[in-house]
Amino acid sequence: MTAVTLDVARASDPADWLPYLGGIDAVVNCAGVLQDSPRDSTAGVQEGVTALFRACEQAGLRRLVHVSALGVDRHSSTAFARSKLAADEALMACDLDWVILRPSVVIGRAAYGGSALIRGLAAMPILALVPDTGELQIVHLDDLVESVVFFLAPDAPARRVLEIVGPRRWSFEAVIGLFRKWLRLAPARHFPLPRWASMALFRLGDALSLLGWRPPVRSTARLEIAQGSVGDLSEWTRLTGIKPRELATALIAEPASVQERWFARLYFLKPVVFATLSLFWIVTGLIALGGGYQSGKELLREAGLGELAGPGIIAGAILDIAIGGAIAVRAVAAAALYAALGVSVFYALAATILLPRLWHDPLGPTLKVIPIFVLTLVALAILDDR
Repeated sequence: MTAVTLDVARASDPADWLPYLGGIDAVVNCAGVLQDSPRDSTAGVQEGVTALFRACEQAGLRRLVHVSALGVDRHSSTAFARSKLAADEALMACDLDWVILRPSVVIGRAAYGGSALIRGLAAMPILALVPDTGELQIVHLDDLVESVVFFLAPDAPARRVLEIVGPRRWSFEAVIGLFRKWLRLAPARHFPLPRWASMALFRLGDALSLLGWRPPVRSTARLEIAQGSVGDLSEWTRLTGIKPRELATALIAEPASVQERWFARLYFLKPVVFATLSLFWIVTGLIALGGGYQSGKELLREAGLGELAGPGIIAGAILDIAIGGAIAVRAVAAAALYAALGVSVFYALAATILLPRLWHDPLGPTLKVIPIFVLTLVALAILDDR
């Protein structure tokens, strides 16, 4: 098997895809973007997958299974839904043996996006209930995968659009309760989140996406959650013979491991860790340039820097602010965290050599480098989302 990395949003010409279609019997497309951001483009991905469809036609490749999203034909209130529907319509216009699968919220062992959000909410000791949440017919990942495999067969039905949903409707609150039981946690206390507070959270998610992060709580998610995710499974089960797993039964069959309990509990701590580190470095730099400038200058003079004490404080403060700002930007967060580790080690070594008394200072300025160092290692360990 050969793995190829290709930016779908930039592969907008069939020629971009043709070199990879030789010797291929079928294509499965799962590409999609929840919301536009500096890092993602819903229209770009739609153009990329449309180019893939045309490339399959040119290559003489017949079988194509396209994973879309439930409800895109019933509402178009988001760029996500409009781009998905545009890709569906582009595929239906192609001379291919296509199948379009429109799944509801998909749950499996791996967690990302909405499924990760559900686990994170389930681990919270107090559940804030967001207003205006629609019902969900959650489908298990194994059922979706089995469907894809079924339609990859050369003699499988083609030119069908199928809704892939679970057999039962659940409220969002009930789903969180099921996952909390799965994590072996006692029932959580509930309180209704005011509409203004929930809107503020979704706007915060939008702001974070401008920095390159992909939080599941964004304005698109708010609209999709309000619309719910329910459909008709009859045609899907009739054609494939698949009996979809009921959510509660599927969770009982695969008990949560300690790793999944860790993930759920760390889910909402992750942004806190990154925000803490980012603000720590930025604020320490600002303090050094402001009220702490004179005391810092005196320390560096005591260390023997003389006339370089002032410029040293300014240079160090600018470096701290740059590191803090870079930690907040997803594209350079890893590099910034490694820089933070290096600078922390440098500060500790310099203080040990030049000002060893700071180790036993009542306020422990050098000692405090150690927990920051450890928290930075934790941030590096949980940086990846998938």
